[in-house]
Amino acid sequence: MSVVLLIVLLAMVMVIAMTIAWQIVLRTGQSGFTDVIWSYATGVAGVAAALVPIEGVPTSARNWLVAALVAVWSIRLGTHILSRTHPGGDDPRYAAKKAEWGDDYRTQLFIFLQIQAGAGLVLAVAVLAAASNPLPLGLFDLLGILVAIVAIVGESIADNQLAAFRKDPANKGKVCDVGLWSLSRHPNYFFEWFYWLAYPIIGLGYGWGIVALAAPALMYWLLVHASGIPPLEAHMERSRPEAFAAYKRRVSAFWPIPKRT
Repeated sequence: MSVVLLIVLLAMVMVIAMTIAWQIVLRTGQSGFTDVIWSYATGVAGVAAALVPIEGVPTSARNWLVAALVAVWSIRLGTHILSRTHPGGDDPRYAAKKAEWGDDYRTQLFIFLQIQAGAGLVLAVAVLAAASNPLPLGLFDLLGILVAIVAIVGESIADNQLAAFRKDPANKGKVCDVGLWSLSRHPNYFFEWFYWLAYPIIGLGYGWGIVALAAPALMYWLLVHASGIPPLEAHMERSRPEAFAAYKRRVSAFWPIPKRT
């Protein structure tokens, strides 16, 4: 299969998946399912990008390595988001957008989710670029694996710490500032970004590998400046203004660094 045809098929996977997500949200009112479907669909597209044979590029152990990395990421993230998506509630980020879009909600949500499909396609192409590296497995592959493992474990720890904090009735109305959350206001986002550094590292050493840099660049912009930190912090400022203001003064927004005095 040609690279162009494969990318077209990956785009179709993402568009169809996020169209299904759009329909589910309209029928159930549970916008959290969009992130579940996006995580799984991006994983499927990434595995396909790594394993579908490309003309002139022999399949190697690196293809299976990259496919395994993106599959583990997808399953963990999608399953985690699914576990916190409960009937009777809605993601505050999407709820704010619904209020902002008003009567045009259906159309604007569809457009928004197709933009997410485009983001998933960029990530899948980054996986493709890394998997297509024709060089023998070496040090950069080991470094990429280490980065991915650290990121997945770090994000899992951050998610578990937040879940445990929220379960304690004594913490109602408070802001989680324990463990990794005492170093960054969004350690889960930091490790999510850190994970995508694995692919340009694995792709180092040949021309097309530089395309994989699009993944961490895109994720940084999305998480720090677009759909990640800004809407979530706006919700926190509305729901617990004093506690969150004090938290912001002490803790970095993204980079996990010691508390500021």
